[in-house]
Amino acid sequence: MQDGAAARCASRPSGSPRVPVGSVFVKILLIGSGAREHALARSLATDPATSELIVAPGNPGTAHIATNVPVDASDPAAVTALAREREADLVVIGPEAPLVAGVADAVRAADIPVFGPNADAAHLEGSKAFAKEIMAAANVPTAMARVCRTTDEVEDALDSFGPPYVVKDDGLAAGKGVVVTDSREAATEHARSCVNRSRRSSVVIEESLDGPEISLFCLSDGHQVVPLAPAQDFKRLGDGDSGPNTGGMGAYSPLPWAPEDLTEQVVDRVALPTVRELARRGTPFVGLLYCGLALTSRGLRVVEFNARFGDPETQVVLARLESSLASALYAAATGTLDTLPDLRWRDGAAVTVVLASAGYPASSSKGDVIEGTGEAEGLEGVHVLHAGTGIGDGALVTAGGRVLSVVGEGRDTPAAREAAYRGVEQIAIDGGQYRTDIAGSMG
Repeated sequence: MQDGAAARCASRPSGSPRVPVGSVFVKILLIGSGAREHALARSLATDPATSELIVAPGNPGTAHIATNVPVDASDPAAVTALAREREADLVVIGPEAPLVAGVADAVRAADIPVFGPNADAAHLEGSKAFAKEIMAAANVPTAMARVCRTTDEVEDALDSFGPPYVVKDDGLAAGKGVVVTDSREAATEHARSCVNRSRRSSVVIEESLDGPEISLFCLSDGHQVVPLAPAQDFKRLGDGDSGPNTGGMGAYSPLPWAPEDLTEQVVDRVALPTVRELARRGTPFVGLLYCGLALTSRGLRVVEFNARFGDPETQVVLARLESSLASALYAAATGTLDTLPDLRWRDGAAVTVVLASAGYPASSSKGDVIEGTGEAEGLEGVHVLHAGTGIGDGALVTAGGRVLSVVGEGRDTPAAREAAYRGVEQIAIDGGQYRTDIAGSMG
């Protein structure tokens, strides 16, 4: 069973609180401002377990369904002060930068439940080299790789692995730090830019993995994991997977072609061993473990880990979630995932198409008027999630690279895809760009 398989770690720490999640009513402070946070806010705002929802800093889309409050999302003291001021029962951290900056650490130190790993555990995303170290210790299947800190090491690793070259910035890069290319020149240029950034900078060079890629989110309370529904995203800018890597140009869920035991495989071979290894090191992972995977000819392999919900996969996964998201996040934050009922999923499928501004991903055009979002939302089975948007002269305008996510729902993937693109056709952005082949060929 792919969706909602209640695969959990059998052990839980003795003496940890047991909360009857079915009766929880929580005031939630959600940190972030992208389409991922809008998707989270959309689910939380309609959740009977949510008593009040505050989004900080939020965006023009979240302003319609929650209370937006300005804050520096990566400032631990500012976020903690806001959580105290608003008397939040639960803080949910959306983006990766606040996690690596230690925002979750500060909120936990204030004795406020938080969904998001501490800075040490978030290093799983903050450093590709650290992730490789954890996977090796936990015997998690992944690509062979070398961590390089000099140009000589880079050249040797590129010689060893050969094309296509997979070159990953060791640090955070907003989803754009990976170059996969047949060009030795392009691979070398990206690797050198990574290692030359500072004396301590490094780059990870990997073997190329064959087979389709899959994203699977797993909730973790530091000892147990609960998988969500798998999804597939489209990372490159252009149709047919052409052009540069981006933060993601679209996604769909479920994956009817994936193995029936996919979630069980990932939990048993990837998520649980990783969570247990981090717990063994004294850095329990509490939050969302994003498992980016490849189904290769040699079996399941981890491509990458993230320490938070992925974007744009969150947009389609949460569109299908029928269970209480607030209860699930609260259970993870309070160490009580074993009390969480099995997750329920809506029949049918969801597809999201990302609309990006002119120049993305190399740059982004800001201040361009966005028209037609209301018309798109008026269509059956369509909703629009804001990312890089703002308000200028009373109009909705672009304010970032990825501007909107248009989500379509339907009885199956083709129907959901049709709905999403009907929504896209209603929206006009000067110089805007999007892929026309999202979920067009599956697998």
